[in-house]
Amino acid sequence: MKKFPLIIFAMILLFPSCRHGETGWTDLLDKDLSQWDNYLSYRFPAGYKGEVPRDRDGNEIPPIGLNHDKYNVFTVIEEDHTPVLRISGEIYGCVVTKKEYANYHLTLKVRWGNRKWDPRKKLLRDSGILYHSIGPFGAGYWRSWMLSQEFQVMEGHMGDYWSQKTSAIDIRAFLPENIMNPVADPSQPFLPMGYGEETPGFCLRSANYEHMDGGWNTLELICFEDKSLHIVNGHVVMILKNSRYDKDGQMVPLVRGKIQLQSEAAEVYYKDIRIRPLEKLPEEYARYFQ
Repeated sequence: MKKFPLIIFAMILLFPSCRHGETGWTDLLDKDLSQWDNYLSYRFPAGYKGEVPRDRDGNEIPPIGLNHDKYNVFTVIEEDHTPVLRISGEIYGCVVTKKEYANYHLTLKVRWGNRKWDPRKKLLRDSGILYHSIGPFGAGYWRSWMLSQEFQVMEGHMGDYWSQKTSAIDIRAFLPENIMNPVADPSQPFLPMGYGEETPGFCLRSANYEHMDGGWNTLELICFEDKSLHIVNGHVVMILKNSRYDKDGQMVPLVRGKIQLQSEAAEVYYKDIRIRPLEKLPEEYARYFQ
């Protein structure tokens, strides 16, 4: 009889997902960032307006590129025997999963560091989770990321939506008016926004559930077929469906891709990055789309 506790203990060591109390989870973060690549573009100056950076002679400056992080923008430290990804934010770019994913539940924890850089020294700390990421790096205004959908990670704005390049989506949200942005709300019909739509590709989360004491925040992203949910500290803050993008002049579904975590002029830390596949949308989430 005394052998059974030893067997259970061995199973916990062999199957790390059991430590979380749920099966099917894959840990995406280790000390070597073995499941991620990294991309760096530029140190953008204050006043940047979307132009290609140039040297003093007017020649275009190429981006730093893929897996050339000689500047320690992306490092893994250890806290309480847990790997923690530190993103310095000094240079724009991202870490990006080596694999593509579709139909999944992603969860991670995030907290802010203290440092900020141009061109955001006087602005809110900023990062983001870019999902369904496809195509080349350097797409869009900041020349730093892949075409994707964005789960915003920003002070006071965790869970906002941004379109990246030619992506679009429908969100349960109040109509915008004059200078007001659309605001997500589960009581509202789905509002198309993003590339090719009357409403631009930005939507405010329904409410602010960020822990403002500098501690860790738990973010969850549910993606199933063309639908997604942004969840902040257990609260659903955005309901999205009909994910799509422009391909050769035609809008087509955007339901699979890599996952990027942004370096965007602010020091930020991520840990407990886990993912599990979904064979169907659980009822607790499916009800938001009925």
